[in-house]
Amino acid sequence: MKIGILQCGHAADEVQPTHGDYDAMFRRLLGGNDFDFQTFNVDRMEFPADVHDCDGWLLTGSRHGVYEDHAFIKPLEEFIRTAYADSVPMVGICFGHQIIAQALGGKVEKFKGGWAVGRRTYQFDGLGEVALNAWHQDQVVEAPKDAKRIATNEFCENAALVYGNKALTIQAHPEFSNPLVADYIELRKTNPAYPGDLLEKAKPYTEVPVDADLMGKTIADFFRKTHHG
Repeated sequence: MKIGILQCGHAADEVQPTHGDYDAMFRRLLGGNDFDFQTFNVDRMEFPADVHDCDGWLLTGSRHGVYEDHAFIKPLEEFIRTAYADSVPMVGICFGHQIIAQALGGKVEKFKGGWAVGRRTYQFDGLGEVALNAWHQDQVVEAPKDAKRIATNEFCENAALVYGNKALTIQAHPEFSNPLVADYIELRKTNPAYPGDLLEKAKPYTEVPVDADLMGKTIADFFRKTHHG
């Protein structure tokens, strides 16, 4: 099965030598599933020719907001709507979760409650409590009518959504390893955009395991069950 990675942004230059870019993180997360991957840098206007060029699409995180005026946002929304109409399965993570919701009629905004950084626990339908690393301020505040909420916590109401067999989207970052989050905390600690106390609080949790493998399996299973090839 061929998975197209629609790269909507990039890991910080400082962490790439150690951890790779977002596409490399997803290749690791979904390794061992007999998937082939192809990366398209959609944030740089590198789009697939057709929604059927791959068997499924994975939309990554990004430092951009989905509601911002960037050249790639509108064509990406069109791509999402076409893939959705043609039942080509999509998985969206963080920004990917948000742009799929926005493209299909939901609403995304900068959350008044601020940032989620580091290890967070969510109640997932059928899985119980799942711990994942998060790094976001924007949230899906209104889910599209076709979406069913499958994960939530007190901070993030729409933490994961499923759209039948067509899309699975997750606000947290299953592809973010604890060492990566530790490096990001170090990198961002002098950046005034991030509350210092929140970063400090998140730091010790980079030593506590997360359920990335479980979420990797959930994503792989979703792609496989929707694959008609």
